[in-house]
Amino acid sequence: MKTMKGLRWLVMMLVAAATIINYIDRSALAVMWPGIADELGMDKQDYANIVTVFLVGYAVGQTLFGKLFDALGTRVGFILSIVVWSISIGLHCVARSALSFGLFRVLLGVGEAGNWPGATKAAAEWFPIKERALAQGIFGAGASLGSIVAPPLVAILYHYVGWKATFILIAALGFIWIVPWLIIYKSGPGAHPWISEDERQYILSGQVRAEEKQAEYVPTLGQLLRHRESWGVIAARFFIDPVWWLFVAWLPLYLNERFGFDVKQIGLFAWVPFVGAAIGALAGGWLCGRLLARGWSVNRARKSVIGLGLALMLPSLLLSAVAATPLLAVMSIAVILFGFQAAITNIQTLPSDFFSGKTVGSLAGISGTAAVLGVIACMQLVPALTADGNYAPFFVLGALLVPLVFVSLWLGGTVQPVRKGDQ
Repeated sequence: MKTMKGLRWLVMMLVAAATIINYIDRSALAVMWPGIADELGMDKQDYANIVTVFLVGYAVGQTLFGKLFDALGTRVGFILSIVVWSISIGLHCVARSALSFGLFRVLLGVGEAGNWPGATKAAAEWFPIKERALAQGIFGAGASLGSIVAPPLVAILYHYVGWKATFILIAALGFIWIVPWLIIYKSGPGAHPWISEDERQYILSGQVRAEEKQAEYVPTLGQLLRHRESWGVIAARFFIDPVWWLFVAWLPLYLNERFGFDVKQIGLFAWVPFVGAAIGALAGGWLCGRLLARGWSVNRARKSVIGLGLALMLPSLLLSAVAATPLLAVMSIAVILFGFQAAITNIQTLPSDFFSGKTVGSLAGISGTAAVLGVIACMQLVPALTADGNYAPFFVLGALLVPLVFVSLWLGGTVQPVRKGDQ
């Protein structure tokens, strides 16, 4: 049987493709909201409530799918996740009120949440330690590319077929993705029939060092939560993820209220900041890999890149608070999202730095749930903070969260494999 060179990169490209679809689906409501709200008579508080119930489902789904991926494996876990979220986004076409949108968004949140622990687990299985941050960067770039594609794509579909048909058409993307996934992802690298022996050994030997140091330590949930390293990841995700979601959920409404943009103008502008995010995801993964290749420790390399990302985010958030033109606003937000993706790419790699593959999905899921809880808290503040149309407090809120991410990681200790008995 023929082997395929670079199979690990093809697997991660499929994961990135799933993430692009994920973000097209979740962004569609925000892009079309001005038109949907006018047609159905809903307001900003209705939108905040719909986003919040989505996030409740998303929080539950992170932990649920984290355990499911560890129990069922990456192949089945991804199929289950994308089927659930594709069905739910299609059902949006029959929504007629904030309540019905909320019900479908809960289901969407549960399904879409699986993409994140699944991607982290795929990177841990298919990549040696030195390439994992870059693999996460490719996956993270998928989130950014989805946010780039979504505004113009959804705006065009909305213009030609209306919002109901748009939800049906984007739902089909998930089912199309399943076909190549079933064909290509037959198993992990240890038993995949298409992988070359050289690539198999390259992957597995690059993972052995961490696995040997941990002596296959597979903690229970209770044991996992006794480690300060786990809480460092959990707290960092709690504080940093709301910054991303402030823009994923509210950027179209910000452009609408602050600068008077309609759906067409949102489609023309809202994708620009996510170009910065895509570049940041790849740059953060690449830079960490380069530092490791130069002999830096995992701890020093990961934290240096994370710190650099945070250092870019803070002043850019404060600049955005006073941006007076659409161009300045979207460009400063692009820098924020560049820094965010550079940082989160490495933060999401930490579960595989600390624990063996049998625990990665669980910690990624738990930290993802914590992230969503932080997002929910911030989402409910936005209508009150922007009640008079002034979005400066919105950006200041994001700026206040950034230093807390650094403190969380500092208190989380050194980035190295956790052994049984470590506290």
